[in-house]
Amino acid sequence: MIKKTLYFGNPARLSLRLQQLVIKRLLPDGGEDTVTRPIEDLGVVIIDNPQITFTSGVVDALLANNCALVTCDGKHMPAGLLLPLNGNTIQNERFRKQISASVPLLKQLWQQTVKCKIKNQAVILEACLGEKHPCMHRWVDDVKSGDSENMEARAAAYYWKCMYAAVEGFTRGRDGLPPNNLLNYGYAILRAVIARSLVGSGLLPTLGIHHHNRYNAFCLADDVMEPYRPYVDRLVFDMYHRYAPLDDLDDITKEMKAELLAIPMIDVTMGGKTHPLMVAADLTTSSLYKCFAGELRRIAYPLV
Repeated sequence: MIKKTLYFGNPARLSLRLQQLVIKRLLPDGGEDTVTRPIEDLGVVIIDNPQITFTSGVVDALLANNCALVTCDGKHMPAGLLLPLNGNTIQNERFRKQISASVPLLKQLWQQTVKCKIKNQAVILEACLGEKHPCMHRWVDDVKSGDSENMEARAAAYYWKCMYAAVEGFTRGRDGLPPNNLLNYGYAILRAVIARSLVGSGLLPTLGIHHHNRYNAFCLADDVMEPYRPYVDRLVFDMYHRYAPLDDLDDITKEMKAELLAIPMIDVTMGGKTHPLMVAADLTTSSLYKCFAGELRRIAYPLV
């Protein structure tokens, strides 16, 4: 079943009743209205208002159903991610296989990941700009085990330079000019989706196949989401060219957030079949575990 994403940007009180999320929204006139949503239908919940309160029962129920809970900061950007500790019935066994993965295997998995990412970037770049970029396709073939020559960075530098060549002063960075804020928001949602799927597959999101930042609790999520990033890039590119002539993009409006919150529902193609991105993420993380277990040799990633 496809899980839903709920976004809360206005004052509300959240509670639990009979495995239903009870949402009491505060109205401008001081009144309230109440709606309910089945907990089992939820995949991601985003809290983006300091006047939202919720019970511990709500948190327990969301985590028990492997729902990712995302909190936002004072600038309305995703700042925290809460995931269940017990996402799979045999996770101890799966943790051991993940932890014991050999260095050559990790390098091969990262090579596959980078190849797929650059391939998807090439297709998105050509679709957005309407022109061929053969160097991107060449770089796919140049990726070696472990990406020892850092083709990912080389491709990324070229990709962003071309993607927003018409935007004066644009460089891809967390604190850069718009549409960096849109990209950051979209990637945060994508990261939550991938991390949720990893937990559901019985894997530790902290132990990456390439990323090893000692301060990053989601290194594996950051690895696995790489080939998915171009789907967010395409959405943001379209949004930027629709909104930039009309709005100041320094602030992300509710309309923009609504489009970004649809990221888990984006159609992606994997193995000749079309799936919502959230379902594809489950297939990817499941295949990753099978690689750790020696049952597969390749991670199942979507191709644009």
